[in-house]
Amino acid sequence: MTNSCSFRITRTAEDLAQTVAAISQRLVKLEQRIDSLELNSNDSKDIQSDEEIVMLDGVDQLLQECKGLLNKSSNDVEGDEIWLEESVSNQDVAA
Repeated sequence: MTNSCSFRITRTAEDLAQTVAAISQRLVKLEQRIDSLELNSNDSKDIQSDEEIVMLDGVDQLLQECKGLLNKSSNDVEGDEIWLEESVSNQDVAA
């Protein structure tokens, strides 16, 4: 009977040792996976921020161009108004 009990204890201890070893291996793999994901996350943030900066620079350039066109267009309208005023005053003089 002691042999049977001793066998069970030994068998249970071996099973526990295998379980602990398997859990330890899984833990190591999970830690490596977490490290890998953190690195990928940090890299993608850097890439995104660079891409965002380029996109924002493009948007800024478009805004400057639009402002320039608006200023040019407002100057052209003022020039057209002056030309119309001169044309009207010339017609009044001619009449």
